[in-house]
Amino acid sequence: MNSVPGLADRATRLVGSPIDSSTSLLARQRHDIVRFAMGSPADDMVPTALISDLARGVFCTGDAGPLQYAASEGDPALRGPLLALLDSLGENPDPDRLLITSGGMQGLDLACTLFVDPGDLVAVESPTYTNGMATAMSYGGQILEVPVDRDGMVVEALPGLAAQAGRPPSVIYVIPTFQNPSGVTMSEARRRMLLDLAARWDSVIIDDDPYGLLRFAGRDVPGLQELSGNDPRVVSVRTFSKIIAPGLRVGWIQADPQIVTTMVAAKQAMDTCTNLPAQRIVAGLLSGGHLASHLNRARAEYRRRKQAMDASLRRWLGDVATWTDPEGGFFLWVTLPDGVDAERLFEVALAQGVAFIPGPAFSASGGLRNAIRLCFASNGPERTDEGVARLAAALAAVPA
Repeated sequence: MNSVPGLADRATRLVGSPIDSSTSLLARQRHDIVRFAMGSPADDMVPTALISDLARGVFCTGDAGPLQYAASEGDPALRGPLLALLDSLGENPDPDRLLITSGGMQGLDLACTLFVDPGDLVAVESPTYTNGMATAMSYGGQILEVPVDRDGMVVEALPGLAAQAGRPPSVIYVIPTFQNPSGVTMSEARRRMLLDLAARWDSVIIDDDPYGLLRFAGRDVPGLQELSGNDPRVVSVRTFSKIIAPGLRVGWIQADPQIVTTMVAAKQAMDTCTNLPAQRIVAGLLSGGHLASHLNRARAEYRRRKQAMDASLRRWLGDVATWTDPEGGFFLWVTLPDGVDAERLFEVALAQGVAFIPGPAFSASGGLRNAIRLCFASNGPERTDEGVARLAAALAAVPA
């Protein structure tokens, strides 16, 4: 038998994603499961009929054009409507600052490709998005966990944590709006404080915002790009995965033009270009004026579903747990009694027909053991109540 060839050093740093792995795990189950695990749009919130119509339009000419290579920086048919959308949001976009990516994950990978060297200190929220943290780790980043409260990353703690680490972070990775997994939003005051620290330390901020357009309550908070005046230290990663459909794998980056130029070169070594038919479908959705009505419908429904999950948690777990109260996005972060092991709870809960992501998946150190992430977006109120009831039964069966 042939032996496996020796792996590159980087391969030893690949940790994978417990979130993505849950998709395969759930597919193997044969009993009814209420799924609070994956952070994806509800099936009935994906504009399937519209996407089908737009896809037919993409291929209606019968020629091979949509199946050819596209420009690495993005197809002009999408770049134009996307710039118009960003302008309507008050972002004053610059075409030279825009790069179309293969989903938000490629944006995070490109940012880490450019800014994370082995041994670099990378500050992240704790909890944070598993895949974003894993990407930084795959490039050799050493993770510095910064706590989160109701106003987002506790930026006030960052200087002290950096002093304990003996150096400031080279990169600060944040999800400032409807954070994954906590659902909280970083306050404007903390955003300004973060920008000041990045300027003092010459740190790069990777600003990951998949959910910002899904606000269903409260007031908008100015983005890091806006507050910084497009500071080159801020690299913003966006995606259509949460607001339209993840299977399209279309996202974008906004960054300094010199950074974008380097990212184009890096992207050409990854995938040459983002899927052209998918870009054309998204372009048709934007240029046809469909996004506003779609988002209005999604926001209203996600607000209803968040309120339903909150009510169910109060009903079934109100005396033993606490949880966040997001104003948008997909997630609630639930803190269980001390001594509860969320990974053990997951095993019992899965057997009883409910799935979630345990807290340690969102911590490089494996902490947050008595917390779980629940996605409220995926289920209607009745199904959510059934799932939370099953979760309460599982919790009662797991001794603290």
